Amino acid sequence: MARRFNNIAFVGSAAPDAQDALKVLQDRYPSAAPEEADVIVALGGDGLMLQSLHRFMGTAKPIYGMNKGTVGFLMNDFREEDLFDRLEAAERSVVHPLLMVAWDVHGVAHTARAINEVSMLRQTYQAGKLRVSVDNRVRIPELIADGILVATPAGSTAYNLSVGGPILPLNAPLLALTPISAFRPRRWRGALLPDYAKIQIEVLEAGNRPVSAVADHTEFRNVSRVDVSMDRSVDLVMLHDPGHSLDERILREQFGY
Repeated sequence: MARRFNNIAFVGSAAPDAQDALKVLQDRYPSAAPEEADVIVALGGDGLMLQSLHRFMGTAKPIYGMNKGTVGFLMNDFREEDLFDRLEAAERSVVHPLLMVAWDVHGVAHTARAINEVSMLRQTYQAGKLRVSVDNRVRIPELIADGILVATPAGSTAYNLSVGGPILPLNAPLLALTPISAFRPRRWRGALLPDYAKIQIEVLEAGNRPVSAVADHTEFRNVSRVDVSMDRSVDLVMLHDPGHSLDERILREQFGY
């Protein structure tokens, strides 16, 4: 019987535990170069999973992560036995990244994609002043805050949750728009938007109150405006053991375990 995956590429974080696990698996299983592989096995934590998703974005290669990090929300448990069987039984989770276009104060446009969130953050001791529009309609004329973020369902349990945003089921057609330490409007706690929404955030007083824009780990400083939308042209595939899908993990997170 033919297997789904025959050529495995192993990648690992720089952590000693991950490097040890990488050697064990490479010694035990045949491996291929990433460009020749039909599946990527990533050893590390959630940070490595995000790096791998970015690294192989556009290749359609699924990524099966095994936890050799700290939290490992996106990862499967590490086990060196029965890897081919686990890959055959694994369930697919498909997510789409956010596309961020950020203009700096000199009018130069910068583009990056985010799997978890796009965030805007104050660069100095002064809070940022932001104007928030959705689908070309101003919704908040002036938000005074440490920042704001747009999170995908996959990223809703990360930074978004830490700043009080909602957890979104993976298949929910939604984005979370969440303020970071909002001062005005004081009672605004954020919004749930359809995932086809076009979000525009303008920086008011950019010279006196500089703001940076971050797409996952890619940062641009001194921005004047940021546009965010979901990029449905890109499919990112993660593989999880049965019963430990990303849907199930997000559901568990809502019940506190």
